[in-house]
Amino acid sequence: MRMTLGKIAEIVHGQVAGDKDKEILGVAPYETAGEHEITFAADAKFLKQLDTSKAGALIVPLSCTLPANDLILVENPKAVFARVMALFYPPEEPGMGISDRANLGEAFSCGRDASIAPFVSIGRRVTAGNRVIIHPNVFIGDDVSIGDDVVIEPNVAVLARCVVGSRVIIHAGTVIGSDGFGFAPDGGRYIKIPQTGNVVIGDDVEIGANNTIDRATFGSTWIQRGVKTDNLVHIAHNVTVGENTVIVAQVGISGSVTIGSQAIIAGQAGIAQHLTIGDHAIVGPQSGIGKSIGDHEVITGTPGMPHKQYLRVQRIVQKLPELSKALSHLERRLEKIEAQLKKHLE
Repeated sequence: MRMTLGKIAEIVHGQVAGDKDKEILGVAPYETAGEHEITFAADAKFLKQLDTSKAGALIVPLSCTLPANDLILVENPKAVFARVMALFYPPEEPGMGISDRANLGEAFSCGRDASIAPFVSIGRRVTAGNRVIIHPNVFIGDDVSIGDDVVIEPNVAVLARCVVGSRVIIHAGTVIGSDGFGFAPDGGRYIKIPQTGNVVIGDDVEIGANNTIDRATFGSTWIQRGVKTDNLVHIAHNVTVGENTVIVAQVGISGSVTIGSQAIIAGQAGIAQHLTIGDHAIVGPQSGIGKSIGDHEVITGTPGMPHKQYLRVQRIVQKLPELSKALSHLERRLEKIEAQLKKHLE
């Protein structure tokens, strides 16, 4: 694919500094980009080295000025570079149509330009929008609703009565609408509580591989617009995840948790049930959260504590062997002083 620097700038609404007619043939990382490739530089480390770059062009912040390079100046270089990558590497077009080896339930309906692969199994009264792509071995349960431009990768299960919005991507192996973990103790045994709700996934959500998102006991487990989850995430029953929140790999979220908008839950964090995580809150990696978190708070560690306090605690933890040795020395000195004092009093 060939595209001039000026055309790229026009598409991403950037400003060109340099040769608008320069041809760009591809994209590459900063370290390896060549004379006909475009890359980006956003942080100080790379911006200081622009004059040494061999890239044909760079996407840089608006504040950057370096006439020796051909540049596209934008507000958010990383986000714009992602858009430029999509220009040079558009998604592959699937084979349009519905395979005669797909199993379609009673009263199934879908919009135009659908692609439904062999060995897909779709239940009764399922509706799907336009340009839906469903890969092999996907199971869709009864009464599921799917919006426009949805991509469901292989071996996904979307179980009965769940709702999937538009422009959603669900990666391989994920289960949407599995039963919530609900049991009532009865003497020495547990009675299963029927899980009668569903899962609602908003528009522009991306769900990673091998996620499990449980249906609600009553009502809905709700993944709101723009949420992104990494691989191996578990979201329990009746959880609400606010708009544009990011949840990183191996996070476990217990039942009835409410997470605000634009929060970040880092890898392997665990959140106890019935808690509230505020808007723009950040939960650090491997943190164990046992109480609610306010808006904009940054919490790290187990048990979770403010991040600055966590850093102070960790500095002390590293010194514990020395502190233990010093304490033992003080104890011996104190014992000696006490013995001398006792002898003097006698």
